Amino acid sequence: MTRRHLPLLIALFSLTALIVGACGGSNENSKLVVYSGREQELVEPLYAQFTKDTGIELDVRWGESPELAATIREEGDASPADVFYAQDAGSIGIIDPQLATLPQADLELVPARYRDTAGRWVGVTGRVRVLTYNTDRVQGDALPASVLDLASPDWKLGDVGVAPTNASFVGFVSALRETIGDEQTQAFLDGLAQHAKTFQKNGQIVDAVATGEIDTGLVNHYYLYEKLASDPNAPLGNHYFDPTDPGSLVNVSAVGILSTSKHKQDAETFVNWLLTEGQVFFANDAAEREYPLNSAQPGLERSAELPPLAEHLGPDVDLAKLADDLENTIAMIRKAGLVN
Repeated sequence: MTRRHLPLLIALFSLTALIVGACGGSNENSKLVVYSGREQELVEPLYAQFTKDTGIELDVRWGESPELAATIREEGDASPADVFYAQDAGSIGIIDPQLATLPQADLELVPARYRDTAGRWVGVTGRVRVLTYNTDRVQGDALPASVLDLASPDWKLGDVGVAPTNASFVGFVSALRETIGDEQTQAFLDGLAQHAKTFQKNGQIVDAVATGEIDTGLVNHYYLYEKLASDPNAPLGNHYFDPTDPGSLVNVSAVGILSTSKHKQDAETFVNWLLTEGQVFFANDAAEREYPLNSAQPGLERSAELPPLAEHLGPDVDLAKLADDLENTIAMIRKAGLVN
């Protein structure tokens, strides 16, 4: 991705004008500067535990992952960021050239399919794309085996909620291009647009499914558990597509260290902690039921609600490629009429 495409990326994601504390300032202090694309409500307890365990204080700059990636690109060598912890592989891939190679021992804690082939970033948690549905209005056996069926003119289950400007949906479309090619991907998007109701965020889709505004929605699997934590009686279920179907894409939250970091040792400690002790937080404490990717870490108790990740590996896609040619992925989504 070239610098001239950054305004397009920022505009697509309908991002706010301000990043809280993300721009300007200096890194001439003792704190580790983390640009965090993960939701503040989710990971603040995680970061607090890291500081408690290690004594390393964090200066966290919050924002949406694509916006933070664009900011890091614009800041260049002057970026105060030490670490970028992104919501998805596509966002962190935008800044590949600015990332340092991670220690091999850390990379090997995670299966190869969930890390950068060049070793510049590593997945921390995994999430499976699913079709969330209203269990009062839809029978599970009526749902399709393939995500591609959502584009069928014979689709009879009403509107399908999608968040076309969300990084997870864009990553899904990029993976479709890798899996079935551009022609079939455009045909899918065109067909899906005939049944789609658009939202800005995945959580809004799940809320709409729960109230019966729509019957189904394309989201990541963990949004259901986030909703059930606050509304245990919500009539919601997750439908998993066939294990190798393009709709079963497993994307990752990912972390990398800036090559310009002035606190490299602390940054490496942060990455290693996320891949070890931090895995226990995601498995046992977080309301969202994301998949820890270091399955050998002691203390993990995978939620019985979740099917094993090995049963839903999804298409064999190099996640490092999800940041490639984003401008054409965006153009295809727009061409289908999913984004104005």
